[in-house]
Amino acid sequence: MTNPTELTYIPRRASWFLWTQDFETPEIETPDGADATVTLALPDEGEIWPWEVPGQEIGLRQGWDWLENRAFDDSDGLSLQSWTELAQGGQPVFPVSAHCGLALDGEHIYTADATTAHVRDVLALAKQLPDLGLQTRLRDYQLAGVRWLQDRDDGAVLADDMGLGKTLQTIGLMELKDKRPHLVVCPTSVSRNWENEIRRHSPNLEVITETGSSRTGPRGGARRKKPKRGSVTIATYARLRRNPERFADVNWGVVAFDEAQQIKNPRTLAYRTAATLPADFRLAITGTPVENELNDLWALADLVRPGFLGTRRRFKERYVFPIQQRNSAPAADRLAAHSSELMLRRTKAEVAPDLPPRQVVDIPCSITDEQRRLYNSALVNAFEGGLGMGISRRANVLSLLTKLKQICNHPAQALHETSPLQDRSGKFDRLHDMLDEAVAADTGVLIFTQFTAMGQLLAEDLSSRHGMDVPFLHGGLNTDQREEIVETFQSGQGSNILVLSLRAAGFGLNLTRATTVVHYDRWWNPAVEDQASDRAHRIGQEQPVTIYTLRSAGTVEDHIASMQDRKRGLAEAAFDGGDAELLELDDEALRSVLQLSTARESEGTGDGN
Repeated sequence: MTNPTELTYIPRRASWFLWTQDFETPEIETPDGADATVTLALPDEGEIWPWEVPGQEIGLRQGWDWLENRAFDDSDGLSLQSWTELAQGGQPVFPVSAHCGLALDGEHIYTADATTAHVRDVLALAKQLPDLGLQTRLRDYQLAGVRWLQDRDDGAVLADDMGLGKTLQTIGLMELKDKRPHLVVCPTSVSRNWENEIRRHSPNLEVITETGSSRTGPRGGARRKKPKRGSVTIATYARLRRNPERFADVNWGVVAFDEAQQIKNPRTLAYRTAATLPADFRLAITGTPVENELNDLWALADLVRPGFLGTRRRFKERYVFPIQQRNSAPAADRLAAHSSELMLRRTKAEVAPDLPPRQVVDIPCSITDEQRRLYNSALVNAFEGGLGMGISRRANVLSLLTKLKQICNHPAQALHETSPLQDRSGKFDRLHDMLDEAVAADTGVLIFTQFTAMGQLLAEDLSSRHGMDVPFLHGGLNTDQREEIVETFQSGQGSNILVLSLRAAGFGLNLTRATTVVHYDRWWNPAVEDQASDRAHRIGQEQPVTIYTLRSAGTVEDHIASMQDRKRGLAEAAFDGGDAELLELDDEALRSVLQLSTARESEGTGDGN
């Protein structure tokens, strides 16, 4: 081999990266690894530059065994020799390639000593956690995550992509900090999931639920069980608001706020109560640390580590205004570097290259004559007398937007009818064509809608059409009902079609049986849709996932789609809500945006393939 093999350690993923100096895939016998690309800091004409380097990623423990047993020859680079000496307890001589991975802030390189220490610490952690009671072997990047959390002093934000195992990493952290009882505060919809995950992965941790349900005993919270060392109390945000004193008299070890974006507003009672809980370590868990604007990040940071990002006013002056109003790249870089000490965020593409890919397909749909008449009529009625001023104008605009979206979904929804349904909505009929193919292929399908009424129409019609009981998972169901729907779907014992409410079922669920996701209507915030899609595209998924977004061409849904594209183009910078954009327009400009467009509507004649 002309170019020697180089081996680099990537701390944030706790994995080896094997490559050659000419950036080609190494021609070397390796354990089963995944093709990947990593940004490494490499020398070039006396300077150090970041380079996108292709190669093979090899698991830490898997690669360690391979290194110890490998016979080297003169063609191997010094990196491999050095790592082998380290594995055997010697003192390695590190060439630059061995520790040229970029640090979390993207601006610094780990030293040889820091890299060596990280390898040894993670390997020690891999042995320690099972001894403490964790019965699940963590993936390498999850080990790296627990190690990173272990290094934070008193609080952090764990913001990995949905489906990468934030719950399991949190349980690992709780096992390490076993001197006090722990507390998990979460939405009602995921409380049972926490209970199941703790019992599954760490059965030695006693689970105490404070959900406020009607059940008696510690599981339901009617009779309180005093938290003690080695226990995890699970409480809902609603329970925390209603009975804050129930949790304020315990010195907690780890307090974890799951789906923490739900309490991002510091003015709310839930946030203020959460901020007063006594704890050694505060952990905000979220897949969307910036759901609507940069102030969300400040709120989460101040909840877990008060003062870390300064005062709210200072944060706005230094970051919010420059980034959101002037699109300042230097300000965004400063914020990323500063927050890297507090927040760990890793994407699926970065840490799980073996996860099957996902494909997003936009399907523009035509509208029927009935939809066109209803749509135009709604506009005329709304603008005929003007939309008013101030608060009343806001209410009128939001009411109009909701009406138009309902008409785009189906006239029956807008008119509060239950039938007939066929041949009245282009989107509805297109969905049936798609599902006929999915049902024939016996693949799992998730259909998300933001409207309860539309979800009921879809579930009832699909049940009748396909001769199966198609369930509808929505916010009106209790925890037991939701869990039964999920378990039946995942086991393959029931319908392979599941209709879900976007807001009620868009997080906290594992639905990897599905390989097709359909967004029947569009939400203003792309992060909310992405969270819902990640119910299927997450660890445990073994097949590629296709995500279809249905859009009534020529309507307000065109505006939502284009606005989502702009938001995603900000590369995780903050943004205002989509409805807020429309509220700022005067009547004439607003009507111009919302009116039917013949040119755009003609785009809806395609099949989306």
